[in-house]
Amino acid sequence: MKINGKEYRTIWFENKVVKIIDQTKLPHQFIIKDLKTVKDAINAIKVMEVRGAPLIGATAAYGLVLAIIENNDQSFLKKSSEDLIMSRPTAINLKWAVDRMMKKLSGVNSNEKLNIAIKEAQEICEEDIKFCENIGLNGLKLIQEIYNKKKSTVNILTHCNAGWLATINWGTATSPIYHAHKKGIPVHVWVDETRPRNQGANLTSYELNEEEIPNTIIADNTGGILMQRAEVDICIVGTDRTLANGDVCNKIGTYLKALAANDNKVPFYVALPSSTIDWDIKNFKDIPIEERNSEELSYIEGLDENNSLKKIQIYPKKSKAMNLAFDITPAKYVTGLITEKGICEASEKGLKKLYK
Repeated sequence: MKINGKEYRTIWFENKVVKIIDQTKLPHQFIIKDLKTVKDAINAIKVMEVRGAPLIGATAAYGLVLAIIENNDQSFLKKSSEDLIMSRPTAINLKWAVDRMMKKLSGVNSNEKLNIAIKEAQEICEEDIKFCENIGLNGLKLIQEIYNKKKSTVNILTHCNAGWLATINWGTATSPIYHAHKKGIPVHVWVDETRPRNQGANLTSYELNEEEIPNTIIADNTGGILMQRAEVDICIVGTDRTLANGDVCNKIGTYLKALAANDNKVPFYVALPSSTIDWDIKNFKDIPIEERNSEELSYIEGLDENNSLKKIQIYPKKSKAMNLAFDITPAKYVTGLITEKGICEASEKGLKKLYK
C-alpha cells in the first residue's frame, strides 16, 4: 500500500538488516528503522514499533534470522525463540511463526541455517500478503451486496488497526475496503479512535487517507448511536486470536461493538488469515490477555505548537489505571468470519468446512 504516493511493505530484509516502519511515530513522522539483533526485534514487538498479529509474527520470524546472524548456535536460537514468544502473549501469530521457523530449522546443518531461515521468513511474509489479498476479495462480496441493494455509499465501521500496517500488505479488515474502493464502490469508514494507543486514529485513518478513502474518526463510544441511526451498514474488525469454536479475541472494545451491532441488527464480521486461528485452546478464559503499562492510559502523545512530538499526562497523578489490551467477543455475536479460503459462520463447524 502507499505512503506519500510510494508503495511500501511493513517489513523487509536488506543487507542482513530487518527494515520496519516505526509505527509509534505515525502519523506525525514516517521513520524506517533498522533491526540488527534479535533483541531489537523483541523490543520492536514489545514497544509496538511493529504491531498487529500477522506483522508481529513476521517480525518474530525475521528475529530468528537476526539471531542466526548474531550467533549461529542452537542453544542461542532456542533461547531467542522463547524470548520472542514471551514478548507479547495474546496474538497467536507470534508463536505460530516462531514454531514454524524452529520446525523448519530443526536438524539443519549450521552452514545452511541462515539461508533456510531467510527463505522461510520471506515465505511467511509472501503467504500473508496472498492471504490478506484473498480476504479482501472474499469480503468484497459483502460490500458489493450492500451496495447493490443500497445504491449509495456503504458505511463501514472498524475498530483499532487491522489495516496493512498490521500485516505485510492489504490488511485484514481493511482489505475488503481497499478492494471495494479499487472497484469503484463508494465507501466511507467510521474509524474508532481506539484508546488508549489510538491505533484507529493514528494508523487506520492515516492509511485510509493515503489511499484517498473517505473516513471519519469517532470516539470509541460513538458506534452505538451511529448504528441506532442506521448510519452503519456493516462492521468489519480484525482479530489477534480466534478459537476453533469462533470466539474472537481482539483489541479492547471490540466486544462492546459486537453487542451494539447485535442489538441493532448490523452485520458484524471478523477478518483473519488462518495463522490467527487457535485450534488448541477450547475455552476463551484460557487465552492470555495482555495487560500493558498503565501509562498508555494516563499519558498521551501529540504535536505541540513547535511541531515536535510531546508526551503529556492527562490523568490525576494519584489515580490508578488498568490497561487490558484485549477482550473476547463470543461467537454468537459474530455474523461470520472472512478468511483467505472464504466466509464461514463463527463456529467449529463453519471453520472445519474451510479447513479440513
